[in-house]
Amino acid sequence: MAKLVSDPYTTIADLRDTYITTPRDGILQQHLDRLLQHDAEGLPLAKPVTFTSTGDTHGIVLVEGPGGGKTSLVHHLLKNHPALQSNDPACKPWVGVRVPSPATLKSLGLEILRETGYPEVSASRKEWDIWRLVRFRMQELGTVVLWIDEAHDLFRAGKGIEDILKMLKSVMQGEGAVILILTGIDTLWNIASYDDQVKRRYSKVTLPAISASTHEKMLRGLMEGFCMKVAIEPPAHTDLIARLVYASRGRFGRCIENIIAAIEVALLNGDSQLSAQHFAQSWAMQEGVMPGKNVFQSPRWAEIDLTKLHEAA
Repeated sequence: MAKLVSDPYTTIADLRDTYITTPRDGILQQHLDRLLQHDAEGLPLAKPVTFTSTGDTHGIVLVEGPGGGKTSLVHHLLKNHPALQSNDPACKPWVGVRVPSPATLKSLGLEILRETGYPEVSASRKEWDIWRLVRFRMQELGTVVLWIDEAHDLFRAGKGIEDILKMLKSVMQGEGAVILILTGIDTLWNIASYDDQVKRRYSKVTLPAISASTHEKMLRGLMEGFCMKVAIEPPAHTDLIARLVYASRGRFGRCIENIIAAIEVALLNGDSQLSAQHFAQSWAMQEGVMPGKNVFQSPRWAEIDLTKLHEAA
């Protein structure tokens, strides 16, 4: 039996804090870099490219299903992009917020102001006035990129799509215009494709689902690397990667979460090797399913309909 690590919870927390770089990072950075100005040596600057005589910038719409890892992907890029770093507290090259609840233009504007450290603003102020302050504040801080996560929620709030797009467009125009990054689930692109003008203003980044056939080597390597970090043997189960991808709905982020959850079970059990049973146990806790519908236990796992896990047989 393997020697149980002294603090398995800290060990697992360290694994969860590990960022996994994939080709997706390069794809997103290419989209962002083309929207930034560059110096004579081709290095990106903290200045957006303007595409019209009135100083209009362009933005990015990144879509992916839940659990794909898009939030971590964007955060890692902005946090580490060389053109978007500053030690000056009076400068904030990028601002990132998640659409709050209730999801309204007013609440979003207030959330952006809070994130920039602006003094408390009364919710009784008019929507247009709050967004005037947003534009002023970002110009004051030298903000280049504004990132709005879970942006699809904003369009569910009942306000007209045209009004929302018009307000968002206002921060991409004139003095202090910023690059706008919107992230959300697949329905977001349908909204961002509202008309030709909107489609022209945003480039699209789609993060497709992963598959066992094309990503097995990568996922197996990640699993082995994680096992090495916690001093246990990797699994020998032949079809485990295929089961993992299926159970994770083809989402990269969920695959990583499920691997780490299974390792946690193994560590707490004091086991020396990761196995399919650890995945079955952690996935059952996550999904609340019986063994017959557990992707990591059922011999006919590929026939399990993950959209009907809790329906009576």
